[in-house]
Amino acid sequence: MKNVLLWISTMRLRTLPLSVSGIILASCFAAYNGYFEWKIFTLAILTTLSLQILSNLANDYGDGIKETDNDDRIGPERAIQSGKISPEEMFNAIRINILISICLAFMLVFSAFGVKHFILTMLFFLLGIASIIAAIKYTIGNSPYGYNALGDLFVFIFFGLLSVIGCYVLYAKVIDHVVFLPAFAIGLLSAAVLNLNNMRDIKSDEKAGKVTLAVKLGAKYVKTYHVTLLTLAIGLSGLFGILYYTSPLNLIFIVAYVPLFIHLRKVSKIKDLKELDPELKKLALTTFLLAVLMGIGHLL
Repeated sequence: MKNVLLWISTMRLRTLPLSVSGIILASCFAAYNGYFEWKIFTLAILTTLSLQILSNLANDYGDGIKETDNDDRIGPERAIQSGKISPEEMFNAIRINILISICLAFMLVFSAFGVKHFILTMLFFLLGIASIIAAIKYTIGNSPYGYNALGDLFVFIFFGLLSVIGCYVLYAKVIDHVVFLPAFAIGLLSAAVLNLNNMRDIKSDEKAGKVTLAVKLGAKYVKTYHVTLLTLAIGLSGLFGILYYTSPLNLIFIVAYVPLFIHLRKVSKIKDLKELDPELKKLALTTFLLAVLMGIGHLL
């Protein structure tokens, strides 16, 4: 039982709500337009969760063997860092998770498109493979993109654009303009979550040679970048609410602005990097809340 709890902890469950935010939002848009299917929704959620867990395991492995996770790191202790799981055990878990992700992605794409939409089937198979590679290559390999200041861009693309727009296409087989502003908003907020993580670890990452965008920007400008990400996300989601307004209930997602503004104020005043860690969970859950309320509001 203790070993099971250890692996559950290693999967970092607190990151999972953020990963499915775009899926829930796209599913609400699909439901509004009459395309929603429970089978696609279930498989999309499971596939996304599997990819996020794969990313978490790969991140633990990559940072662990590169010794980026060390005593200087502020965040929660990682599995390999603590010695509770060996690199070999983690690598085997990653391989198993890759197989699970491939199977789920195959079932999702086949359920959505079958043999009737050959081009879309091939395109989404390629996107599925790209998602698996992206989950692994964040910290693993000779030139992981997470060590070359590209993590924010990849998170924006995969958690925002691909998650929202791609999931909608799984249902509708076409792209609808209604998904673009929300996709950008969720992508920006997801990038902000990663930036907050990198801001917290800026000193230890720089010391270990992990060049994140936060390290490149430096302590002087990284907070400005963070404010920009959240301000743009708030602005684009607000613009979505105005452009697609049909009822006051459409705007219930504005409730999520309150914790976002509180977060911005808190981060601007923080000087001790350890105080950023609790803000990670708050920002991730607020992004999830915004996605859910934006989707439900569109249905009302």
